[in-house]
Amino acid sequence: MNKNGFFGRVSAAFSAAILLVVLIACNSKVGGDVMATVDGRKIFLSDVDKYYNNYQAASAQPAPTGEQATALRLQILHQMIDDEILMRRAEKLGLLATDEEVDRKYNEIKAPFSQEEFDKRLADKKITLADFKRDIRRSITVDKVMNKEVSSKINVTDQDITDYYNAHKGEFNLIEPQYHLAQIIVTPVPNPHAQNQNEKAQNDADARKKIQMIANRLDSGDDFATLAMKYSEEPETSGNGGDLGTVPESSLRSADAFTRDAVMKLKPGQYSPIVSVVDPNTKKVGYRIVKLVSKEPAGQRELGDPRVQQAIRSQLHDRREQLLKAAYYEVLRDSAKVENYYAKKVIDSNGMEK
Repeated sequence: MNKNGFFGRVSAAFSAAILLVVLIACNSKVGGDVMATVDGRKIFLSDVDKYYNNYQAASAQPAPTGEQATALRLQILHQMIDDEILMRRAEKLGLLATDEEVDRKYNEIKAPFSQEEFDKRLADKKITLADFKRDIRRSITVDKVMNKEVSSKINVTDQDITDYYNAHKGEFNLIEPQYHLAQIIVTPVPNPHAQNQNEKAQNDADARKKIQMIANRLDSGDDFATLAMKYSEEPETSGNGGDLGTVPESSLRSADAFTRDAVMKLKPGQYSPIVSVVDPNTKKVGYRIVKLVSKEPAGQRELGDPRVQQAIRSQLHDRREQLLKAAYYEVLRDSAKVENYYAKKVIDSNGMEK
């Protein structure tokens, strides 16, 4: 089902996907055309193509062609160069991820799935287990370096928070109640873009059985987010535990009557009964269970509210962190010897390089 058909465009935190974004290690032993070098370490065309193909496999959009395809490869290569530079810095600092850290993160990611389910996800993403673990190692290493060199040095003071609140007081005046929602969707028609294909319903009878199974497991105490990741068929939210983000009451009122009435009866932490919903695009009947994560009443939020202080602290920290990370990467690039052969080819070919 299309989430926009029910709630309109709502904000949702999608920062955590089921599978980490795959950036293949730049010290791959696979041969082929050299796209770039970082302090003598080669990045091959085969490395870039793995990420490029992974992007296409995960995207619901048509495959890029022409200038779009070239721009995407340039973007991928740029990120891989940055990561390789940072890995070299990690070596100097002694911050490379350990095997124990990699195994722990791998087991955490894999935990919600059976071996068969997890293997299928890797196959769908067109990556190997070795690729996946290399990226886990890289991701952990990048986090360790950034935490030491950037994040740990950021200090947001109480005066910073007070100054921001006084300058942006209107941001903390909610004109209407806000609902933080999560959902589990089951559809009677297979969705080729759905990441989650576990026990995929093929018809309405299958869909009703599947949603009832999920409801039974919720009633037995199973975690809502875990079930959403395993069974929800909404491609935009399943990877994040069904999280829909915060929805204003006006948007909720524009949803279908069954969903709206179900949510309005919930208290924070509760989930709805099974709700039948008609997809406005296909006109097919599907099923959803909605959880009310939290609810914020309308009105002015004062500076003394710990939630306001934490929200401001997080926002200021994130903004400074983003700025300092960008500056940190620039400093590292200045100290590295980078040769981007692919970028030079694009220039030499007047943008016609494939």
